[in-house]
Amino acid sequence: MNTIHLHVQDNIATITLNRPDVYNAFNDEQSYELQDALKQVEKDPLVRAVILTGAGKAFCSGQDLKAAMDAGDRKLSESLHKRYNPIIRAIRNMPKPVICKLNGVAAGAGCSLALACDLIIASETASLIEIFINIALVLDSGSSYFLPRTVGYHRAFELATKATKLSATEAKELGLVNKVVKGEELDQAVQEEALFYANAPTKAIALLKKMLTKGMTEDLDAVLDYEAYCQEIAGKTADNKEGIRAFIEKRKPVFTGQ
Repeated sequence: MNTIHLHVQDNIATITLNRPDVYNAFNDEQSYELQDALKQVEKDPLVRAVILTGAGKAFCSGQDLKAAMDAGDRKLSESLHKRYNPIIRAIRNMPKPVICKLNGVAAGAGCSLALACDLIIASETASLIEIFINIALVLDSGSSYFLPRTVGYHRAFELATKATKLSATEAKELGLVNKVVKGEELDQAVQEEALFYANAPTKAIALLKKMLTKGMTEDLDAVLDYEAYCQEIAGKTADNKEGIRAFIEKRKPVFTGQ
């Protein structure tokens, strides 16, 4: 791949957006290559945790506007359906935790990309901005789903309509970011999180992703039924049996993701 770097080690896949000269802005090639990379790590049985990050100073600055202009007149809805929405769905449907290593600015679709991840670990120099309104566009790539569910309607309206740039610390205070660390500590902090999840009961994590998403949209009765359904599946995994044995034997469980 020309615009994406994919590396797998210790059951952890690291996907790096690799267009640092344009702050990892999306052109057509990068959007389709990211789709391919996500498909690869989902199918790879050795991968139990995924890190998503950007090369250079930025995480992702959204759509490459120059590339969009060069592509000529095309429907924005078509671009979303073919290029961006499959990426967001792939992250949310990924049966493995996806950790955003927020190394710099995440703007527009790049902000949506970060918010779609399960966990966001940010450098203190990173930032988030829903910049769409500055070119008279609206939120896309899932931001209108994730943003109000995290910060509430009124703050989401303000962030979307004013294109307010949030520092990593401000984003953490609003619940948009899990942890903020010094820039030189980011690699280690993300690696520690990834190792934790790479050694966790992967099938239970996958079920939890689905349950928490459903919990944001369904009523209580539907959620209670879905919890029972998922618990039945979790209870039949090898990791569940290992967890029970480890508890009885008073030792740390060794989960295999099965």
